[in-house]
Amino acid sequence: MLRIKDLKNNTVEQYIDPNNYPQSCLVNEKDLIYTRTGQIGLVFMGRFGILHNNSFRIVPDESLLREYLFLFLQSDRFKEKIVKLSSRAAQPDITHKLFKEQMIFVPPLSEQKRIVSIVDEAFEAIDIAIDNTKQNLTNARELFDSYLNAIFTQKNDGWEEKKLEDICREITVGHVGSMASKYKESGIPFLRSQNILPFKVKLDNVVFIDDVFHPALKKSQLRPGDLAIVRTGYPGTAAVIPKELEMVNCSDLVIVKPDDNINPHYLCLFFNSVFGKSLVGSRLVGAAQKHFNITTAKKVLIPFPCLIEQDELVAKMNEVAIETQKPNALKLSTAKNSPPSTNSNNPSCTKHLQANSPPIKQI
Repeated sequence: MLRIKDLKNNTVEQYIDPNNYPQSCLVNEKDLIYTRTGQIGLVFMGRFGILHNNSFRIVPDESLLREYLFLFLQSDRFKEKIVKLSSRAAQPDITHKLFKEQMIFVPPLSEQKRIVSIVDEAFEAIDIAIDNTKQNLTNARELFDSYLNAIFTQKNDGWEEKKLEDICREITVGHVGSMASKYKESGIPFLRSQNILPFKVKLDNVVFIDDVFHPALKKSQLRPGDLAIVRTGYPGTAAVIPKELEMVNCSDLVIVKPDDNINPHYLCLFFNSVFGKSLVGSRLVGAAQKHFNITTAKKVLIPFPCLIEQDELVAKMNEVAIETQKPNALKLSTAKNSPPSTNSNNPSCTKHLQANSPPIKQI
């Protein structure tokens, strides 16, 4: 049975005996299908089955090229006309009679073939452009990841290495437990694992709690500059809470509040790098579902330079992120594409700088 849902998703969920239906309801790959009610004006071809009564079966005659009619029925002008006609009824619907009365432009077959050929070439060019864009995006991500990993695999001898708990004021975990009954339509954002992407807090599907419940969850409150790390799902994925989120709470996230001599964006670089992910992955616990618990998080060894160099590395990686998002990012010279140096050019690392580097932009 070909319903609109099946036609759109290219699926079949119901099977019926074709002998119980008239032949006029049987559609083959050479026929066109036009939806007449509900989602009016969708056109399909190349399908086989029994047509649902919310669609028409269209069989072009010899003067009309099937592919040309397929394109014509999808044109904005024709679709607008059909939608306008269908809106006359209480329930939008286009009848057989109204549909058959519609005029269509029918050029000679040779011209129909030429039009179809032009459109096919255009769509082929679009498909190539989409594929190239996807490949460029993949290459850009790989390039960024390569530079990011080089920071931690090519570090110099002047770096220190300490446990995360030794370079943070506090490491805790967001609220763990049932929360569905506490969600509100608006209020204070309540972050979950799906809201934390590499270098970015995503608020598209964020839920909220009210300002009465928020103080009760003091341990899971987040502030700008805190680092939020995913515990389950994609453990180790990290993002710094931006300054725009002045008041926010969370569930089941590791919350890291770094010391003043640690740039939170530098820690974000570490946890999102291949190097950092491998360390986190080797420390996951749990049988059915692996997770990154707070005890494990505290013991992760963090390699780090002085604050000045941390700031520089964050700024350089931000530049790399911007460059690798440009269309010509992969055509830059080899010299310009050199991984960020982990050797500070500063004569001394004793000078204190504020950890105010811009956040890394997600690729």
